[in-house]
Amino acid sequence: MNKLLQKLLLVLLPFAVITLFLAGCWDQVEIEDRALVLGLAIDMAPEESANREEEVTHLKNNQLPKEMLSVTAQIAVPGRVPLGPGSGSTSEGGKTSPVWVVTVLGHTLDDAMNNLQQQIADPRYLVHLRVIVISEAIARGRMDDLNDYLRRNPEVRRRTWMLVSEGRASEFMDVTPPLQRVPTLYILSMMEKAVASGKFPPDYVGTFWSADSKWGQSAYLPYVSLRDKENVMIKGLAYFKDSKMVNSTKPLEIGAFMAVQGMDPGGYSILFKTRELGIVMTKINERYTKTRSSIRDGKPHVSYNIYLEGDLEEHYDSGKPADSSARLHEIELEFKEQVEGIVKGLIRQTQRDHADIFGMGEIIRAHHPAYWKQNVHGKNDWEDHIYSTVTLDINFTLHLRRVGLKET
Repeated sequence: MNKLLQKLLLVLLPFAVITLFLAGCWDQVEIEDRALVLGLAIDMAPEESANREEEVTHLKNNQLPKEMLSVTAQIAVPGRVPLGPGSGSTSEGGKTSPVWVVTVLGHTLDDAMNNLQQQIADPRYLVHLRVIVISEAIARGRMDDLNDYLRRNPEVRRRTWMLVSEGRASEFMDVTPPLQRVPTLYILSMMEKAVASGKFPPDYVGTFWSADSKWGQSAYLPYVSLRDKENVMIKGLAYFKDSKMVNSTKPLEIGAFMAVQGMDPGGYSILFKTRELGIVMTKINERYTKTRSSIRDGKPHVSYNIYLEGDLEEHYDSGKPADSSARLHEIELEFKEQVEGIVKGLIRQTQRDHADIFGMGEIIRAHHPAYWKQNVHGKNDWEDHIYSTVTLDINFTLHLRRVGLKET
């Protein structure tokens, strides 16, 4: 009898252990029962909004700052998010909108998100958050508070896009592009395609945090503006010092920045006037950069050799056709002069603003550790005192491979 019982226990024991691993769905939450936040827009709230506090996380008699945030969340409506482009974001009466836009107030971002939860039935989830738009006023003052909440939240992906808006960030949550019914997905697609076509570097929020934490590099974000509630324009780079936005670049200077960094593919075209051949347009297809560094007279020196390959896209006829290698070489030399001026102007601007978005400090730290250890004891040492004294050599080489076809 004991042997029979032992055999029975040996047979049943594996099944008893297996049943412990078959209860994986005991705490499941259906996707229809989740409030999936696709996008967030963060603005400074008007001063009079303090009288409209919801008292969800605190009472009014608490000694809290008077400044408040206005957070606009774009929440996916289950069953209405399209798989392809549609004819607009809403139909008559707005009953078929694929997203629900909710605006709440809070003293901090977490306070606002708790107020948001108080106004929606389903639990909010940030696992599908893909775009965060912050106003320029926020970027110039309260980035530390936002970064603290977002970095602590495990639901926020490091490949989320964070953008700085020229005007109110909340307007980007109501954009109505003809090519996409969901505003957040349109902005996401625009940024991803800009990276693929060489119009913008892959600067996700995780990249921004990484650069912001490095002693030898300053962080930057996309700087965008809204046109007629349909078009989102990438206006430049919004760059930071001490976790605060200090300035922005022009759109063409994005291409100059990517050329210095050697980021492929090339995607910018440059229109300029030559002395002999008139006005020409060149398009850059490939970029490659060699960087060297040294210490000269006790100061860092960085050399950039930038190699570009491109096409001659347009020649505004001046009576002299660009039909020989000698004339193409003239275009290449004058292009070098034009672009060197753009790049040097951008670097001088960042040096005046004490924001090393090029990461020259990281180059010095990696190749000259003795100098770095002796002179840099914190990020402010590099940004405030040393970066503006860095000397540079910049050399461009352009090779025009294609000139197109023209019937004569």
